[in-house]
Order: sequence, then C-alpha cells, then structure tokens
Amino acid sequence: MTDSVSKGFRSGYVSIIGRPNVGKSTLLNSILGDKIAIVTKRPQTTRNRIIGVKTTEEAQIVFIDTPGIHRPRERLGEYMVKEAKAAIKEVDIVLFMVEPHPPGTGEKKVIELLRELLPKEETKVFLLINKIDLIKKAELLLIIDEYKDLYEFQEIIPISALKGDGIDIVLRKIIEYLPEGPKYYPDDIITDQLERFMVSEMIREKIMALTEDEIPYSVAVEIINWEEKSDIIVIGANIYVEKESQKGIIIGKKGNRLKKIGILAREDIERLLNTKVYLELWVKVKEDWRDRPGILRELGYR
Repeated sequence: MTDSVSKGFRSGYVSIIGRPNVGKSTLLNSILGDKIAIVTKRPQTTRNRIIGVKTTEEAQIVFIDTPGIHRPRERLGEYMVKEAKAAIKEVDIVLFMVEPHPPGTGEKKVIELLRELLPKEETKVFLLINKIDLIKKAELLLIIDEYKDLYEFQEIIPISALKGDGIDIVLRKIIEYLPEGPKYYPDDIITDQLERFMVSEMIREKIMALTEDEIPYSVAVEIINWEEKSDIIVIGANIYVEKESQKGIIIGKKGNRLKKIGILAREDIERLLNTKVYLELWVKVKEDWRDRPGILRELGYR
C-alpha cells in the first residue's frame, strides 16, 4: 500500500482472460499506453501472468494479463493454464475477451471454468467482444444474444483493442464496480515486471515473429549476463530450443536470422531502458525442455 488517498478512491485487481490470440496483451498495452506485454500473431505468446497498473485521479486498477486458456499438451502448457486459472480466482473483476464470432467449444469451456472457479456474486465478469471493426452491427447483436444465453455477464462491451475503440468505456465500467480502497503501487509504476524478464520477452517476441511452424513454441530465453557500464548496458542471453534442427533455423544462413533477431530486439530494449545496449545471443539445445520440470523451474516456470 502506498500514499494516502482521498475518500471515495477505488482500487482492485482485474484479470484479462480468454482463448489464445484474442488480443489480451494488445488490450493491456492499449490501456496503459505503453508496451509491457509482447504481442505476436501466434497463439499462446503469453506464458506468464503479466501485471499492469493503471492509476487515475479516482482509481488504481491492477490488471493481470494471462496466458490463453487452451488444452495443454506438455508441462509448459499445464503451467500456463494454471497461471490463467489462478488469475481468475484472485481478482475483483474478470474481463473475458472473445473474438467477434458466435461462442464455440473453446469459449464455452472458458465459461464452464468461470462457473467452476468463481464464487457467486463476489467476482464480476465483463464480456469484451474484440475486433468489432471486422463485423457488421447486425452480426454483433446476434453474437451478444448468444453469449447472454450462456452466462450472466455484468457488462458486455464491444471493443477494438488495436484501434483503442471502447477502451474508455471499459475503464469507466471497471471503476464503477471496484470497491473503495488504497493505492497498491506508486503513481509512476505501470508494471511490476523486472527489466530482465521484459528484455527476455522482447527477444522471444522477435524469434516468434521471424520463425515459422513449431519453432516459436519450442523457444525459451534466459538472461545470463547483465553488466551496466557508464554509457551502455551489456546483455547476454541464451536462446534454448529442443532440437539441433531448430538451432540451425534460428541461426539462419550465415547467422543472418539470429543477427536480425538481435537487431530488432536491441531496438526495443534500448527504448525500454532508455540507454544504449550491446546484446549478445547464443542458441543452445535443451532437449524436450517444455516437458522437463527441472528445466522449467530453472527458466522461471514454477
């Protein structure tokens, strides 16, 4: 708890949940006006819970961005789903994000999970229908009706996380439902993520963007060196893959792909740290790391 606040100030925790690749991290970045969660076109980009803090004159909202809820195929997937479930149980409000189509099997499974995990009336659930710029109003109304038949949402709000449409309504409604409470973070804090974690995620984001097929899901990044000098930060990172063939793909012909990953990641890291960065990357093989509990713990997936 920080700083005294005026009477009537509201605060609380809000989780953002949904199927993989519905735009959860894009929404969080849009709300905060800054990039704290990596975004790619691929499902299951987010692996950890990411905290984002929005402070206004009347409220402080602590957002929890979660991994997409899916059927796990290995221990890493089990960890990701466990993170998402934990975030549902710990908050005042749940934002359930969906794409603009009628509820399918995946969405219905998330709704079943909400019924299973949430005490009646205690946690409010908003339905956010994302990417509304892709459909007509008549289609949207039909989708809303179908969701109303499945669950008693406190609010149903159409949005476009990428364009920022509807974000002000989401914030206003969240504040209406939050209880009175203190500030949990100083006003200038927008995330509790350590710089090392954010740097490793920026490197992983570039790998996901520049590789294909199974490679992005077989990659982990570990920061092994961080040396702050007077005018530059020297960072070394290991990129782990599961097979020798994947190592060659990431390195690329004459090292060109790895070099491009490094250049693009360094640009983002320098913006984050507001200083020059020297970035060194190494690619190493850890066979089947996604299914080995000891290695998962070493890499921070507990």
